[in-house]
Amino acid sequence: MLRIYNSILREKQQFVPIVAERAGIYVCGMTVYDYCHLGHARVMVVFDMVTRWLKASGYAVDYVRNVTDIADKIIRRAIENGESIGELTERFIEAMHEDEAALGVLPPDHEPRATRYVPQMISMIAKLVEKGLAYPAQNGDVYYSVHQFAAYGSLSGKSLEDLRAGERVEIDASKRDPLDFVLWKAAKEGEPSWDSPWGPGRPGWHIECSAMSEQLLGNHFDIHGGGQDLQFPHHENEIAQSEGAHDEKFVNYWMHNGFVRVDDEKMSKSLGNFFTVREVLAKFDAEVVRFFILRAHYRSPLNYSDQHLLDAKAALTRLYTALDGIDAAVEEVDWNEEHASRFREAMDDDFNTADAIAVLFELANEVNRTHSRATASLLKSLAAVLGILQRDPRLFLQGDDSIAAEIEAAIARRLEARKSRNFAEADRIRNELLQKGILLEDGPQGTTWRRA
Repeated sequence: MLRIYNSILREKQQFVPIVAERAGIYVCGMTVYDYCHLGHARVMVVFDMVTRWLKASGYAVDYVRNVTDIADKIIRRAIENGESIGELTERFIEAMHEDEAALGVLPPDHEPRATRYVPQMISMIAKLVEKGLAYPAQNGDVYYSVHQFAAYGSLSGKSLEDLRAGERVEIDASKRDPLDFVLWKAAKEGEPSWDSPWGPGRPGWHIECSAMSEQLLGNHFDIHGGGQDLQFPHHENEIAQSEGAHDEKFVNYWMHNGFVRVDDEKMSKSLGNFFTVREVLAKFDAEVVRFFILRAHYRSPLNYSDQHLLDAKAALTRLYTALDGIDAAVEEVDWNEEHASRFREAMDDDFNTADAIAVLFELANEVNRTHSRATASLLKSLAAVLGILQRDPRLFLQGDDSIAAEIEAAIARRLEARKSRNFAEADRIRNELLQKGILLEDGPQGTTWRRA
């Protein structure tokens, strides 16, 4: 049986879904004002792996990953760029989808945008005000009153006294308590706003996820995930909002992936060691990056360096070399087979991809020794659960020059299809190349390609 490390209880627990054979999962997604960075890539890949394994385990999965498309950073960046908020967010949502596809991440079942759920947020805030858990302030904002929610601090494991003493809390005369957090921000000149019972304004960040998860998964659902940095205050505040509004448990299992570090230092813009996904993909094959992320347990720190990526490339090359020249296919897995059983045991132990990948290397060694098609197919089938080893080995093992003519010919066919307005055929060619690990990028100078 699947066991998940539950952050709120700080222990592994057997996964028992609310509805048998179904799993509802909500993951905090990106605030779209810039390109995705490595931390975003880890969230995308980790929870793609989680949903793939839940499906392989027989669960019907309803996966929600939101997009924050209104925030202070978005407003500032749009002003700096001299473009509208809509133009900015659409551009970076499209870029996020391109990065997602390159990394082999399947789209979530639902990708709600905050701006499309403002009425639901207003409704939840009104309910919290009515229950005395929130209050309108003189400055026009509406705040959540944390001391009114007895369970506040359960996820972080800190009391209100600890939080007041240890956290950097911005002093605001409008708040009754420095720890109170904003649910609704009064409108400022030149900023987008919506009408509300408290005057025109826009929602705070924390209320977005409570309202969107309620609408798409219900008041109470199975799994809530995100990066470790969101555990406090964002997820703590979500619990206070949702459980305060509905008087019932919000989430059964909380999952948090570890930080990304660069040369043993936490990745941050201030240290100048901050990398976007695109910067990394300019140097390394996207499947190598995915493999690098999956080789580490999702809760452990992930230390990025060029050498670690080169090591991941060498390891992935060993797996593809085993499959080269063998007509392997993805087939239904017999989970009673010895290797498959140990793979499943690893994945059922809190998604232990490190041990699961070790099983893949055992199979690769056996394929190298026996050249067995059945063993190679099992290797490819188990790897498919992790979203790796699905390309033609030739495309991974050989250099770009050996396939350049083939790709350029496909690009030419796509261009002709677009000129004749046969967009379905153009999309088919693009998707066919993407499935082979080749990403097309259209620009003012024409279409270029790179390994996805």
